[in-house]
Amino acid sequence: MKIRPDDLDFRERHHLFSGTMVPRGIYLISTVSEDNILNVAPFASIVTVSVQPSLRGFEVSTRKTGEPKDTLRNIWFTNDFVINLVDESMAEAMNLASADYSPDIDEFKETGLTPVSADMVSSPRVGQSAAALECKVIQILEFGEFPRISRFVIGEVVLMHIKDEYLIDGELDKSKLNALGRLGGDLFCRTSDTFVMKRDFVL
Repeated sequence: MKIRPDDLDFRERHHLFSGTMVPRGIYLISTVSEDNILNVAPFASIVTVSVQPSLRGFEVSTRKTGEPKDTLRNIWFTNDFVINLVDESMAEAMNLASADYSPDIDEFKETGLTPVSADMVSSPRVGQSAAALECKVIQILEFGEFPRISRFVIGEVVLMHIKDEYLIDGELDKSKLNALGRLGGDLFCRTSDTFVMKRDFVL
């Protein structure tokens, strides 16, 4: 079957686009509002834009009404955010964080996650996360037409937090992370089933 994206509505396009890129790492983006309300939301669209400078980016779409989501609204105000790795022990909290809460709700309290003050940005990080990246916004790109607007947020990683028990000789021990992946819809995956394939080159 051949499918032209222009023949699909937003929902169909979203599901097919995400479904052809699996598994996708899933992370919690934590932010803070102008009224000092803490927000945390799961995203599976985070990519490395550049290693040097250290840039990460993610896509956030509007609600069906065209209203921006709390994550984006907060980022517009603070110009920063934190990317938090999600492991299997955080699965239920991550799922709770996907709900569409009112902007006046502290989502850390709703999910049972622990906010920890960041060092270089105003947004908090998630205390349970094995790795957290403090990011300052570099650029926000905008695509689409109202009410379905997608924005790609690019942030520079200014500080990384990695728990000592996950580091071996300066590298992450991936076997200990138990990171979660997103397959789309209600399907997620674990990284516990891995295999080794030797490569002849080293980055």
